[in-house]
Amino acid sequence: MPLDLISTLCDLVAIPSVNPMGRADLDETGCEARVTDYLEKTLRELGLPTERQEVAPGRSNLLARFDGAGQSASAGGGGEVIVWEVHQDTVPVDGMTIPPFTPSIVGDRLYGRGACDVKGGMAAMLHALSRVVETRPAQRPTIVFAATVNEEFGFSGAKALARNWQGASRLLPRAPDGIIVAEPTKLDVVVAHKGAVRWRLETLGKAAHSSRPEQGDNAIFRMARVLAALEAFQRDVAPQLSSHPRCGRSTLSVGVIRGGLSVNTVPDHCVIEIDRRLTPGEDPEVAYRGVIDYLAAQTANDPRIVHQGPFLSGSGLDDRHNLGFGERMLRAARSVHPGASLAGVPYGTDAAVLAAAGAPCVVFGPGSIAQAHTADEWISLESLRAASDALARFADNGA
Repeated sequence: MPLDLISTLCDLVAIPSVNPMGRADLDETGCEARVTDYLEKTLRELGLPTERQEVAPGRSNLLARFDGAGQSASAGGGGEVIVWEVHQDTVPVDGMTIPPFTPSIVGDRLYGRGACDVKGGMAAMLHALSRVVETRPAQRPTIVFAATVNEEFGFSGAKALARNWQGASRLLPRAPDGIIVAEPTKLDVVVAHKGAVRWRLETLGKAAHSSRPEQGDNAIFRMARVLAALEAFQRDVAPQLSSHPRCGRSTLSVGVIRGGLSVNTVPDHCVIEIDRRLTPGEDPEVAYRGVIDYLAAQTANDPRIVHQGPFLSGSGLDDRHNLGFGERMLRAARSVHPGASLAGVPYGTDAAVLAAAGAPCVVFGPGSIAQAHTADEWISLESLRAASDALARFADNGA
């Protein structure tokens, strides 16, 4: 019997899998572990072989495989192999206005952290897979379900998945013929999205008592000059660097600032985190160096402005390499949502990492990015059911 779609999503939302995202106050180990355990138990109950790939202590990708007709992993993966990939982690819950891990249903909406990003997509994939296992359509491809870790802060799970299909994986011993990555796309098929490079910038100063500020060197004042220059870069420079017909233009944003010890101390240190979004085809290292060079010119090469190396760097998803596979998924999506289209989006996903490793990738799933990471995160149950139907139809006849 197929899994129950709604209760599966409720189970997933009720299991915390918060990514610490570099924060010292959140545990770095085991954040996805309980979800991994749940998935392994659920998939084994469906009769599927599973495989764990440790990415970091307590953090493992989980794979399960349902062979196509006449195919087997032991036979070298003959026939078409399609991966359904979804990440296990969520962003933190600070500022949420609803109980994050107590799923609740109001009308057509299911609320809770991860309901939209991306446990809704995970539940849709699990439900669709359970349907395919039961009906065993004769024309099905081999489906490998891959639940990865650490999408929200570095894509390390997707990178490990791609490394392991070079022969180290028992269930995915070669590159797949296509990958569907679950994210909230409103049932559109995303064939292009932006990449990103993120890093920390520090300004250094000299501490002093605030009653005699002339004896110090205020690192926050220095950062203010940096921020003014970065604002000008975002306004005047970034939009001219690159554009893409589906994804828009290059951008820059500053999302975090920290500095100072107390109001009566001249601060000797301040740090910001910079997010430079890349259009498909832009090189992350070139983009990173471009901002550094721009700031150097605007601040007279001030040596007290220090750039750390990127803590995240990833190219965008390029639609030049996946349109054929995208059209196949689009036919399945339109069978349940006639308004679905091939789309580009400004956010990033695991798809770019996996595509760079040599497999055509598209992004598809229920819900809208507008509800992801929000204080009252939710997903439409109607879109959840439609996503499961589309995935099952893709598996049933290859769309």
